[in-house]
Amino acid sequence: MTFVENALAKARHASSSATGLPALADDSGLCVHVLRGAPGVYSARYAQLLNGGEKSDAANNARLVKELASETDRREYFFSVLVLVCHANDPEPLIAEGRWHGEVIDTPRGANGFGYDAHFLVPSLGQTTAELDPAVKNASSHRAIALRRLLAQLKEVS
Repeated sequence: MTFVENALAKARHASSSATGLPALADDSGLCVHVLRGAPGVYSARYAQLLNGGEKSDAANNARLVKELASETDRREYFFSVLVLVCHANDPEPLIAEGRWHGEVIDTPRGANGFGYDAHFLVPSLGQTTAELDPAVKNASSHRAIALRRLLAQLKEVS
């Protein structure tokens, strides 16, 4: 399963069973280069996939840090995909992606955010996403990038 497939399934489900109206859905996660894109679509349950481990942010971060213990390449990115369908069977959904590049750090920093935020260092800002002011994070994030791209597509088709 891919991010696009997940988001498309969510949007189609929302349109068909919940409202019958256009629907917008997203899927997102953390992708680490040296782990070949993992945790990827399994970001929310990364630790749980390992022998039925605990499903929590703390467990996910502990697994990530452990897997990278001997690695020097710490490049990662948050990925988000937004899918907009006009109706459940829309043959041409709008799809927009956003990537926010960073580096994994071992020691968590910051109290804002959730998930992997305290371990996601944005080198250009010198802070983790958990240290950022929420307004800065919301304007810079992978979701913000995807949303700007989706808005640009909407302007083209309208």
